[in-house]
Amino acid sequence: MSEGQKAADGGQSVSDYYSAAQLRADRWSALREATESLLVKGAEGRAGERLVAEAQRLFEALAPIEAYWAFPGPSAFDHLRRLLEHRNIEDLEFSVRRVARALTSGAYRRRTVPLGRDDAEAEEVDDDIALDARNLGKPYFEVLIVDRMTDQQQRWLRTSLQRMRRDEDQFIYEAVIVPSLEDALIAILFNHNIQAVVVRPGLTLKSRITLPILTRYLGSVSGEEDVDALAPGEYGPELCRLIAKVRPELDAYLITDRSAEDIAGRDLGRCRRVFYNQEDFLELHLNILRGVNLRYKTPFFSALKEYSKQPTGVFHAMPISRGKSVTRSHWIQDMGAFYGPNIFLAETSATSGGLDSLLEPRGPIKEAQEAASRAFGSKQTFFATNGTSTCNKIVVQALVQPGDIVLVDRDCHKSHHYGMVLSGANVVYLDSYPLNEYSMYGAVPLREIKHQLLKLKAAGKLDQVRMLLLTNCTFDGLVYDVERVMQECLAIKPDLIFLWDEAWFAFARFAPTYRQRTAMNAANVLRQLLRSPEHAKAYEKQQAKLEGADEATLLKTRLIPDPRARVRVYATQSTHKTLTSLRQGSMIHVNDQDFKGEVEQAFHEAYMTHTSTSPNYQIIASLDVGRRQVELEGFEFVQRQVEAAMAMRRAIASHPLLRKYFRLLTSGDMIPEQFRSSKQAKYNDPEAGWNDIWDVWTGDEFVLDPTRITLAVGGTGWDGDTFKTRILMDKYGIQINKTSRNSVLFMTNIGTTRSSVAYLIEVLVEIARDLDDLLDDASKMERIAHERRVKSLIEDVPPLPDFSRFHDAFRASAETAEGDIRAAFFLAYDEDNCDYLEFDDKLMAAVDAGRELVSTSFIIPYPPGFPILVPGQVISREILAFMRALDVSEIHGYRAELGLRVFTDEALARHAATR
Repeated sequence: MSEGQKAADGGQSVSDYYSAAQLRADRWSALREATESLLVKGAEGRAGERLVAEAQRLFEALAPIEAYWAFPGPSAFDHLRRLLEHRNIEDLEFSVRRVARALTSGAYRRRTVPLGRDDAEAEEVDDDIALDARNLGKPYFEVLIVDRMTDQQQRWLRTSLQRMRRDEDQFIYEAVIVPSLEDALIAILFNHNIQAVVVRPGLTLKSRITLPILTRYLGSVSGEEDVDALAPGEYGPELCRLIAKVRPELDAYLITDRSAEDIAGRDLGRCRRVFYNQEDFLELHLNILRGVNLRYKTPFFSALKEYSKQPTGVFHAMPISRGKSVTRSHWIQDMGAFYGPNIFLAETSATSGGLDSLLEPRGPIKEAQEAASRAFGSKQTFFATNGTSTCNKIVVQALVQPGDIVLVDRDCHKSHHYGMVLSGANVVYLDSYPLNEYSMYGAVPLREIKHQLLKLKAAGKLDQVRMLLLTNCTFDGLVYDVERVMQECLAIKPDLIFLWDEAWFAFARFAPTYRQRTAMNAANVLRQLLRSPEHAKAYEKQQAKLEGADEATLLKTRLIPDPRARVRVYATQSTHKTLTSLRQGSMIHVNDQDFKGEVEQAFHEAYMTHTSTSPNYQIIASLDVGRRQVELEGFEFVQRQVEAAMAMRRAIASHPLLRKYFRLLTSGDMIPEQFRSSKQAKYNDPEAGWNDIWDVWTGDEFVLDPTRITLAVGGTGWDGDTFKTRILMDKYGIQINKTSRNSVLFMTNIGTTRSSVAYLIEVLVEIARDLDDLLDDASKMERIAHERRVKSLIEDVPPLPDFSRFHDAFRASAETAEGDIRAAFFLAYDEDNCDYLEFDDKLMAAVDAGRELVSTSFIIPYPPGFPILVPGQVISREILAFMRALDVSEIHGYRAELGLRVFTDEALARHAATR
């Protein structure tokens, strides 16, 4: 890109963009500014010529992009270019301004946007930017038609489809026409308005467009596909299959001139209908609307809305139902005014009258859960109204019996630890790699998981191993190679069950790069892989090669699972954390080949155990609506989320004042090099721009979710908790959740706007300037004190302790690591079994002298928020040193006035004797 072009884009190049849609929006904004300047300064003279050249460059940059969008459309775009050629600047400025405004506000989705100044309807409409304006018209989408056509044929096709519109149609759409398979793939990755694809027999293979950001998109999905080897007759079916791989939520329609026998039985992805050599536009039109309506339907939300309209007499529980206890009150009218009437009209404990029971769903809740299963790629999906903490306990209770061995990430959410207590599992805790410099843990290396499984196998205990439980992605944004983990674990234990805690990863299903590392996608890929003849051959070949191999060889080999292995995968998701849902709205996704034969009844009992008999209908309805949103616009929203995160990363990394006090942690900081086969240390570099992450996410053992921005704040002299509470929240009203001793975590989500990103950058710059001013006026001793604080936060960081071990009283044998956490938990209920030791030098000396101290409870410093001790764990010197070095506001499970709570030696001896 030329320097002039880069300047026209506000100093950014194509490589700076993650989202081509954002690139397009910025190009139109730059064009609007250029034409406004032309209107003021004129097109004559040296300055005018520069402005004309800039506008021409922007038109050249937009030309290949506009081919993939229905608005303003190819005819209107060509007209704008002719206006510039003829120097009709007044009309050009007006029309470009109208286009840029319509793209920003979304007005083109609600009404026709006239571009001519002489058009009677060309007045600016205030409701373009009003939220209520979105309710004024029918929902709008675009249909991609793939066929090689002349301009005249394209106009005929568009006109033919427009003539099919009826007043009773629920939606309205416009057509985007591209000629080739490659163009179609670019379009569906680029244009978030596309909801359906019509593949006609005239398509070609290659695109003629070479814009770098578009070719990068294409390489992301077709790199592993040998599309060049396809015969022309295969282009259509192959495109349908690729659409299902890239954006599985889209509907595809194949029009073919081949016989039914040639098409029957082919893998056509999510192709909803095949048409044979016909131009029945009404039938095509109706199918397109029907397909979108299938995703648009919200069975339970719609049922709840209908229920709220019914005149109902309530002679049951809930005085607040229909709002009666509110409207009749003289003292709580403000509550009714704040929430409005609908929430009370829809509040009920009834399961009839068109509604349904969450515990025994047979109607709209059942339909809503089936729609969610389709959207998230599971075999079964269950709603929960009291958070993922409860979802985790449901899954564990349904699958784990007392005495089963479960491998658990020690840094996982506390609900999993308590789930182990409730289930009576024997727990093998897995250590994540430490990030001592930032007082946080990373993720569990695959080598560690395999090592523990192989130890259990060598001890003859593999039949007792039931489940592997990991967090994906972690709170700090570290993402596993889910498919590889499951493949290699199944190679050791073919019936191992996987529980992936995706509390912070529900959005990942709706972006192609992210999707490949989600539990449900990996489960579906694994099912297909295990059935393939090629996999069976690879397995037999590796088995022969590894016969008699020792553990060291197995650890360094990428193991291939037995084709007879069972795919048994569960994922729990906090929908409310990363998608649209009311608080505590969560889902359990199941992809278990043995669910119906082995688990279904136990799962139902566990679900009944932990689910309220009075679930909140508003939460269930919000889960239903949230599912609708992501099926129709999740792709768009996740793209915007990543773009906002990358804009934040760019701004922080490139600002000289911010670099003075803050440090943006990259994947190179958070993932050791041995887990990054790509050797890629950062996704976005201020000099090099955006690096394509598809290859990184395909090959590296761990990757970093770019929407999680960890900022090291030790350079300010404030610890993470102080920076979060006293500075960001109290002073500027910025809310964050996660901190460590010297870092804070900012998370973008599908609701993050560019304005909120800009505000955060303004705040960080203001904080840095205030620090500059403070240090400029500081005395020598104040400077020394500040430097000491910084040193203590950046250099004098206590090392993170590994899990020590369970005490022998809670272990079946010394040769393997599992421990009975439940027995230790309940043994501590009797105060006579416990003692309190003062946390001082004597305690450290006692441990150094060889005394075994055993924790009675979970001890969780916050931050960082992970348990450094669990019931039954031996307290090591490293753990005590870490606790002493902590300067956090709270340590859950530890009462300073009493001391450290441990088991008495007598209690441990008695319990050991009973085992």
